[in-house]
Amino acid sequence: MSLQAITYLVVGATFALYIGIAIWSRAGSTSDFYVAGGGVHPVLNGMATGADWMSAASFISMAGLIAAMGYGGGLFLMGWTGGYVLLAMLLAPYLRKFGKFTVPQFVGDRYYSKGASSVAVICLIIASTTYIIGQMTGVGVAFSRFLGVSNTMGVIIGMGIVFVYAVFGGMKGITYTQVAQYCVLILAYTIPAVFISLQLTGNPLPQLGLGGEFLDTGQSLLGKVDQVATDLGFGKYSTMTRISTLNMFVYTVSLMIGTAGLPHVIIRFFTVPKVKDARSSAGWALVFIAILYTTAPGVAAMAKLNLHATVNKAVMTGGDLFAEENSIKYEDRPGWMKRWEVTGLLKFEDKNGDGRIQYYNDKNTPEGAVAAGWAGNELSVNRDIMVLANPEIARLPNWVIALVAAGGLAAALSTAAGLLLAISSAISHDLLKDMWMPDLSEKGELLAGRIAMASAIVVAGYLGLNPPDFAAGTVAIAFGLAASSIFPALMMGIFNKRMNKEGAICGMAAGIGITMLYVFAHKGIFFIPGTEFLGLFGGKANFFLGIEPNAFGAIGALVNFAVAYVVSKVTPAPPEHIQHLVENVRIPRGAKAVDGTHIH
Repeated sequence: MSLQAITYLVVGATFALYIGIAIWSRAGSTSDFYVAGGGVHPVLNGMATGADWMSAASFISMAGLIAAMGYGGGLFLMGWTGGYVLLAMLLAPYLRKFGKFTVPQFVGDRYYSKGASSVAVICLIIASTTYIIGQMTGVGVAFSRFLGVSNTMGVIIGMGIVFVYAVFGGMKGITYTQVAQYCVLILAYTIPAVFISLQLTGNPLPQLGLGGEFLDTGQSLLGKVDQVATDLGFGKYSTMTRISTLNMFVYTVSLMIGTAGLPHVIIRFFTVPKVKDARSSAGWALVFIAILYTTAPGVAAMAKLNLHATVNKAVMTGGDLFAEENSIKYEDRPGWMKRWEVTGLLKFEDKNGDGRIQYYNDKNTPEGAVAAGWAGNELSVNRDIMVLANPEIARLPNWVIALVAAGGLAAALSTAAGLLLAISSAISHDLLKDMWMPDLSEKGELLAGRIAMASAIVVAGYLGLNPPDFAAGTVAIAFGLAASSIFPALMMGIFNKRMNKEGAICGMAAGIGITMLYVFAHKGIFFIPGTEFLGLFGGKANFFLGIEPNAFGAIGALVNFAVAYVVSKVTPAPPEHIQHLVENVRIPRGAKAVDGTHIH
């Protein structure tokens, strides 16, 4: 059976499974729609949280980023995993004890202000919408390559699948669909990694294979990647990082606190029966996430080695990397390159006219390449294809390649559904029901939620077709927006009973405002004429201490904390019952939910 036929079969079977689960678990009430009735088992919730969390950025982009950045790419592993520790220890149990459906509802009740809730809704929609862009971009990449359709058609198909199981199933349908999606994506990620680790090191565990011996030469696999990378001018893989130490630190912090502030992840802890189940869910989620995250460094190194070996025969044999006979002719390129060229994510430009593919580093040109007539790097490889193309590069069986396609789609669709639900609940529950139409019936609210989600899917699809950055880069900006706005408000709401509504509102507005301003200035979207001499908003990239926009969320969070603290000190303290509420939420024992009443 051909690869195309097997791919259609495997992907079609997974889509049928998702839709079947959605029909079986269709939401019949607002409780089902928003929090799956609050009765999900902690282990299943941990698995669903893992799928919700491990998006297209984790499945498709992360290993590609590590392959491109080397050692520096480890910040994604540290930031995204460390954020779950913060979430499990500092937020999840307390938010579950509070007993509300959504993050804006917690903010509104804790800060006794509908205005605070409105600001939280705006921050949630901005961060979640930015995050969705990365998911829909991933959907387009996977569909365009494996199903033989255009990127546009791929995004439209993805929108249709999410519409069916998210709009009709709500959180209940999404939860059980995400359990299935986790199983698909983790098998799709680990099975090819096991095959390739066996090929290169003889060890079936890629985590151990990364530090094991490379079969062809007897040297360590990591040492082999280092040698090939440095010989080709790319820098030593095990120590290479393209960003400064300050950026590494700030970027990691931004990803950590952004993780703990993402509404689509936080809402998962409202779906379990008891407070202790929220903490247990976070622990299980860490276990399920760790399976993929500990595999990713091995996948990255092996993919990088296999890519170089494809275009240069001497990589595996240890011969002259710049000899003409070792570089392959473009007309003899393998089938996987031809298939990925169609997507536009892999491109060849014959700069010296010799008809051979020469893949070296333009910024640090190796001497042997120049002597061999090299005139510049001729191969452009989008880092988002590394994981998806890796099984093809390694010539694995067609069913493994098809499984990877299904896994990439599962990762993107599962997170997109969680984000869409967060946006939908913010609009239908926090804005419509709580503020504009308090007398809205449950049936009417359920309909409004579905309409809001359907509208959000259309917007997400449009943005997926017009993304501002590669998948993981866009997602990193979303983390920064959540870090600078939602995380500080939640932390201060739980651990600072003196924090009032004025401080929270000003802090959220300042945090997300400064972060968006910095991102827009870097992207050239925002410009103030006449400020070039200041280096501020004048088109100069990374003007604040050299910090990259994707890492600026940590600075935005500091601004949020500082503004909120100062404003709270010069404005009236919260009402007495709110201060007691905060104390009650922090009591570690018992599962009884508390409620903030007397909203003003």
